Amino acid sequence: MPRTTTLECPGCPPLRALTFDALVIEARSKEGGAAKVVDRWGDPDSSKCVLAASMVDRKQDPLLAVARKNGTIEVLNPLDGHLRFAISNVSDTGNRPEDDAISGLHLFASNKLDSGSGSCTLLTCTTKGNANMRSFVDISSPDLVSSGSTNTWDVCKSGNILFSKVGGSESHALFGGKGVEVNVWDLNECTKIWTAKSPPKNSLGIFTPTWFTSATFLSKDDHRKFVAGTNSHQVRLYDISAQRRPVISFDFRETPIKAVAEDLDGCTVYVGNGSGDLSAFDIRTGKLLGSFLGKCSGSIRSIARHPELPVVASCGLDSYLRLWDVKTRQLLSAVFLKQHLVSVVFDSTFTGEDAVGSTRDTTVEGADTANEFENGDGQETQPVKRKKSSKEKKAKKESKKKSRSNETSTEDEGTKKLKKSKSKKRLKRDIPDDSSSRIVEQTLT
Repeated sequence: MPRTTTLECPGCPPLRALTFDALVIEARSKEGGAAKVVDRWGDPDSSKCVLAASMVDRKQDPLLAVARKNGTIEVLNPLDGHLRFAISNVSDTGNRPEDDAISGLHLFASNKLDSGSGSCTLLTCTTKGNANMRSFVDISSPDLVSSGSTNTWDVCKSGNILFSKVGGSESHALFGGKGVEVNVWDLNECTKIWTAKSPPKNSLGIFTPTWFTSATFLSKDDHRKFVAGTNSHQVRLYDISAQRRPVISFDFRETPIKAVAEDLDGCTVYVGNGSGDLSAFDIRTGKLLGSFLGKCSGSIRSIARHPELPVVASCGLDSYLRLWDVKTRQLLSAVFLKQHLVSVVFDSTFTGEDAVGSTRDTTVEGADTANEFENGDGQETQPVKRKKSSKEKKAKKESKKKSRSNETSTEDEGTKKLKKSKSKKRLKRDIPDDSSSRIVEQTLT
């Protein structure tokens, strides 16, 4: 079983998080409590596993986009999981989706290509560097969805793209991966504006091959500064207005960096690696601010910072969704979901009042949870150790002492009886007896 840590803490504030493959986690208590699974969309299927996800968590008409392993991109309603429409990202060349899987997905909050209500814009990027930005009109009904303008370009000529990230203004995007230096693109013109330069050889003359695993912008308003994690357990800060090489670079433990996320202050980043370590750094100096208590037992694949509450969520290959307190860095809650998790997003519009005032049928909820437990998708509660009071400890000590004294008394009585019987036997042997002597004589003859 994965290693977990149970701490005495008030619990999670009212929040709602979505993890993938398509599981919804929600903390419904106003005062704070343990998170639990409240809904599940679709059955777990390895051929349709989610590779990337993006969410627009606005109050009116929120949208959720997921990219699946079979090359299908689905746009859902994040409140109830209703499918708005689905498209196929498989090219006409006949390549299988596994050969050129989707590595990056972004759903724009603003319509980049076509303006108007009832439309959305998607940016996708595959492992071979095929980027595609297209808009869709009349998404209110799956039968009326029509494709609008489309822009395609090649991000790289060689290597594999492992991630893509779009800035807060949604006008710039960065891409990187194995054998591909981090590069920044202008989405309005679909042109490359900056490319990183690999660091020089170290003091021993050893050159580290390029292998970026994750990246994030430091601020929503500034696309010039971003943080990237590498497979050689390095965290690098880039400033495209200063130089092409990292401004700051430092090592974090001994395993590859798998996920990075920015804080709201613009100078703190959260870093997760392949061994389950999660820590916070001041990216201006590279100083470690602290590590989150409660080590994960698997690789961390996604980190999300709540836009309003002081909560950080992390998930990974140990099948746990964990919620942490930003200030104390303690574990607030952990939910075991019985499947590998690759992404987590927050619903910032969710409040505790919405949960209390919801009109869901309790009988349906009970049936759903029962089915989840039967199918193996329910929540496993962690054992909580209760501290014993001092009175109970004293009573236990006294009972132990009494039992020991009783045992010693019974042992003493038994030893006394044995001693008495032995002494009597010795006396009998010392007194000459005719019968005993006769028996001895008979045995000798």
